[in-house]
Amino acid sequence: MANTQWALEPSHSEVSFKVRHMMISNVSGHFTKLESSVETAGDDISTAKVHFAIDVDSISTKNEQRDGHLKSPDFFDAANHPKITFESTSLEATGDDNYKLHGNLTMRGVTHPVTFDAEYGGILNDGWGNIRVGFTVNGKVNRKDYGLNWSALTEAGGLVVGDDVKFEAHVEYVRPA
Repeated sequence: MANTQWALEPSHSEVSFKVRHMMISNVSGHFTKLESSVETAGDDISTAKVHFAIDVDSISTKNEQRDGHLKSPDFFDAANHPKITFESTSLEATGDDNYKLHGNLTMRGVTHPVTFDAEYGGILNDGWGNIRVGFTVNGKVNRKDYGLNWSALTEAGGLVVGDDVKFEAHVEYVRPA
């Protein structure tokens, strides 16, 4: 069976994140520039090999000053580490349309194995001569595991920025029929 190459449909894909702020609320943001591809054996999703890259400079939290700080050496150090990347190692079925996506996540030059929850949204012919497939991927990482160590305390002694970052990716891939 020939391998199938799936290309990311950027206008129907997004990556967003949330992190605790002062331990009483969440700050949300997203990345506007994504690159990704998936390779499968035919249309067998269970064989998916996923490559994902996020342009750190495309971060947006709706606050330019905060975005600049996140791009700085205190956090992502975008000048020296312009991409966050993910390379899958396996996709494990856990239910009808649910999977564990295992792979290696690299931020700021630091790589760790991770496991994310993935929900398969389905596959269809779009009527314009393409086959489309969609997924929702959720996960959580500790930012300090990747060298994003900046921290400060409030006057009451609480952290300004939480360590755990939750993210959600809605992705759609396309290939010619």
